[in-house]
This record gives sequence, structure tokens and C-alpha cells, in this order.
Amino acid sequence: MSAFFWTCLAVACAANAPCDLVTEKWEILDAWEIGPAWAGHPVGFFLLTVPPYQYVAFYDAERQLVVGQRKLDESPFRFKKLPTSVGWDSHNSIVMAVDKRGYLHVSGNMHVTPLIHFRMTRPHDLESLIPIHKMVGENEDRVTYPHFITTPNGDLVFYYRDGASGRGRQLFNVYDAESQSWRRLLPVPLLDGGEEMSAYPSGPILGPDGMWHLCWMWRDTPDCSTNHDISYARSRDLVHWETVDGRPLNLPITPATPGVIVDPVPIKLGLINVGHHVGFDSQRRPIVTYHKYDQAGRSQIYNARWENDRWVIYQTSNWEYRWEFSGGGSIGAEITAGPVQIAKAGYLVQKFSHSQYGSGTWVLDEKTLRPIDTCLHTVRLPAEIARRESEFPGMEVRLAWDSGKPPAEESYLLKWETLPPNRDRPRAGPLPPPSTLRLYHLRRMP
Repeated sequence: MSAFFWTCLAVACAANAPCDLVTEKWEILDAWEIGPAWAGHPVGFFLLTVPPYQYVAFYDAERQLVVGQRKLDESPFRFKKLPTSVGWDSHNSIVMAVDKRGYLHVSGNMHVTPLIHFRMTRPHDLESLIPIHKMVGENEDRVTYPHFITTPNGDLVFYYRDGASGRGRQLFNVYDAESQSWRRLLPVPLLDGGEEMSAYPSGPILGPDGMWHLCWMWRDTPDCSTNHDISYARSRDLVHWETVDGRPLNLPITPATPGVIVDPVPIKLGLINVGHHVGFDSQRRPIVTYHKYDQAGRSQIYNARWENDRWVIYQTSNWEYRWEFSGGGSIGAEITAGPVQIAKAGYLVQKFSHSQYGSGTWVLDEKTLRPIDTCLHTVRLPAEIARRESEFPGMEVRLAWDSGKPPAEESYLLKWETLPPNRDRPRAGPLPPPSTLRLYHLRRMP
């Protein structure tokens, strides 16, 4: 370990008050066994609480997409199998949303494939969930990375990549709940790399200033080592976009658009499309987090903040390790960091995960964005959640937190187990038996 890491750890042991403030301790209020789930490779499941209902979406033992629904005051789920099954691709995550009239929308199981989209025809009625597989009818044949956003006024927005890695564009749709129809939110793509490159966005997220914030990087080819140019833009309405200093942007935003680059990181210098985020400090200034190599070629976390009319770049970590990555397909992330956030007592905090140095939370000096404390194991879940159940070699625990609106100081969590990513290729040899998908109702402890 680096001397810096050990210094931070020593500080944490000597003065643990900040760590006490940022540590999350959870206890189990209830637990349910949902059923057997596919365990051959990881792919994103989804949990959504929209009181008084709760929804879960997963791939079952036969890899078929299953959606479950229950009322929060009733334990058992009712399930509906949908006519789509996952292959070996870890990109094919599932997403869900409920529109303002109570209709559930489900999308997923796509990686450069035609749009897969289901919608209820009667509000809150699981049996009425049917395939639609069409929104606006154009640029829906090469869909990847579906996302739903519910705006503060209840509008439902859907965005996705049209195209492929290294050549694609980000399209945004908005839903009219009264006519039950979709239209383009923007007349052109938001981010457009044409046939030369594609964007990997994080967000948009709604910030403390009431604006939507987005960061992204460009990639030249399917090879993940060809990421470059971490960038940023913001919007008040998801329609009109501007630079960090308020200059209007002409859409689409392309690699040639001026004023959006945060750090012009070249290809093959460690910029990777996991763990890049927009966070904020106590002055509501945006902070863009990303990963790249330092001057010695080691992997580090960087935080860039807009200060005095320029992006000021801070190296937050000081690790003596290089994560070497390249090629296509889903890979396991050796290093990630979350967004900078404001915690209790005004501390800035940032979660991190490192294959060599472990996971935890940094307490950051707001001026320098360097750790003044390193708090390990700051999310403390009950042992039965962290414990692996399967005896099959190589299995790993997967967790998916609730994406909806659970009660204050409470949350729901999915747990299951799978083998690690395999570059989206079929596995040879014996496969693990199905994993048990479990749902936990948790409460944050004081």
C-alpha cells in the first residue's frame, strides 16, 4: 500500500468522529425469497418502490425476464413472465418506471438490438403488461443502455444509445401520459459521435441547484482503452443545454463542440467508462469524478471542480497500482469511485472501491478535495446479506438497491449471486445452479 493510504488509515483510527458520521448501519426489518435467478453471469436486475406498490424485474433460472408486483402491506409477489430471454451479455440490464397515471414501463435485454419495451394497458395491473417494442418508430433498431428519468413534475423521459460502441448517439424521448404516446424530447441527438465515436454518459442527474447535470467521455472503438476527453454540460429542462459557465450549446453536442471538455485525457491513459459522475460541494459547485493514470502511470481518482472560470483538476487518490484494461465486452471494474457528496456536519465524502486496497469512504477537505480521513466498510449490512450462499467456485454476491421511494430512513435491497463477467462470451464447462433472489426490507440505524 502507498504511504498516503496508510497515513489516511492511521488518521481514521486516531480520530473516528467523521467516520461515525458517514457510516451507514442497516438492520433487517423483513426478508422474502423471490425465487431462482440466472447465475451464469452478472446482469442488472431492478427494484422499484412506488407506494403503495413495489416492482421487481429479473432473469429467472431459464434466463427469461420476469416482473413481479406486490402491495407494500402484503408479503407475496405476483409474477408475470415476459417474452424475452437474456443471452451471455452483461450489458442487458433491466430498467423500470411508473408514469403519472400508474402504468408500469419495462425495458431491457438490449445491446445494439431492436427496442424491447413493455407497458401496462391498465394502471397497476400486472397482467396487463404487454410488449410494445416501439416508441417513436425511428432509430430503434440498435438500442443499448436504456434509462428512465421521472422529472419533478412527473413527466417520464427515456433515453438510450442508438448505434454501437465507437459509433453512436444519445436520443431522448418524453412520454405523454394522457395519449399514452412517446415523442422525441429533442429534435436531434443530445450527444452524437457519428460513425467515428460514441459517448458514455453518466446522468443526467438533478443537482441541488435545480439543474440537470451530465458528464461523459468519448470512445473511438469498442476497445475500452480508447476512451478520451471527459466532458460536462448542464440544463434547466433537459431541452436547452449549456456549458458550465452558462453559454448555450448548439445540439447535437459532438466531439468538436467547444466549451464542454473538463480534462482532455488522450486515449490509452486510463480513462474508463465506470465510476465517472457529477457531484457537488457545499457551494453547489459541480465536481466531475473520473479515473485516469497519473504521471507515473498509476491508476488514480481525479475530481475536477469549476473554480474562477476554469476547471481545476485535483488528484484525490495516491495509489501505487495500475489497472491495465483493454478490449471489448463487459469487464470487472477494479477501481471505481462515487460522486462527491455532502454528508452530516458539512463534510464532503466520496465512496471508493479498489481491488487491492479495499472499499470505503473518503472524508474530503473541501478546499483541496484530498482525503483527510479514510473510513473503511462504511456501509454496514447485516452479515447474512454479505455472506455468500453458493458453494460453486467463483460465485460473487450481487446487490441492487431500490430505485424508487421507500419510507424515510428505510430502503429495500435485492441480493443474488452470479459468476463474474466473461467479456459477454458463453462459458465453457459446468455452470452454477440458479441463485436464490432475495428481497430485504432495511432500516437505517442511528
